[in-house]
Amino acid sequence: MEGDKNFVAKLDSVFTEPAEFKVGTYNRVIHEMAEMALMDMGQYAHGNQPIQHMIYLYNYAGEPWKTQYWAREVMRKMYSSGPDGYPGDEDQGQTSSWYVISAMGLYSVCPGTDQYVIGSPVFPKMTVQLENGNKLVIEAENNTTATPYIQSASLNGKTFTRNWLTYDELMNGGVLKFKMSAKPNTSRGVAVKDRPYSYSTENK
Repeated sequence: MEGDKNFVAKLDSVFTEPAEFKVGTYNRVIHEMAEMALMDMGQYAHGNQPIQHMIYLYNYAGEPWKTQYWAREVMRKMYSSGPDGYPGDEDQGQTSSWYVISAMGLYSVCPGTDQYVIGSPVFPKMTVQLENGNKLVIEAENNTTATPYIQSASLNGKTFTRNWLTYDELMNGGVLKFKMSAKPNTSRGVAVKDRPYSYSTENK
C-alpha cells in the first residue's frame, strides 16, 4: 500500500465510511449486514469473523494507540452480560474467544507465528492459570473505561516497548504490568523493531 501512512489511512477509513451495504448474491439482508449497520462503526463488521483481527493491525504500522482505542471500543459497544450482549456469529467459538483474549490485552493475529499482539486490557488485574502449572498475572494500573491507552509496559519488572510478546514469554508466567492513561502515548511502540512480525517487511 506504499507505506505506513496509506495503510493506517485505509484502516481508519473502515470506521469512517458509511455503514452501507449491498445484498449481492444473497438477494436479501443477512444478519451480518444488519448488525454492521446497527453498530454504527462504519464498515467494521465485528459480527463476521474475517475482520476481527483488523483492529490489531495498527501495531504493524507504528500507531499502536489506535489498536488500544478500538479494541476497547469494540469490547465496550458490542459485548455485555445482557441478552443482546453478543455480536454476530459464534463459528467455532471465535467471537467469544476474541473477547476473552482481547480482554487480557492480547491477540493472536497470525497463528503462524509465536507472537501475541498487544491491545488494551479490560480489567485492573487478571490471573491466568497456565496448563504447565505457571501463573500469568496481568495487572493494569489506573485501568478504567476512560483509560484505554498503554503508557508503559513491563514483564517481570523489565520494561519493554514491543507491541507483542512471544508464546514462551507468556507461558513462563510471571507478572505482565501495564500503566494505563486517558491519553495515548504516541512515542511508545512506534519503532520498526517494536512491530510484530510481518512477511511484507521480512527482508527489509
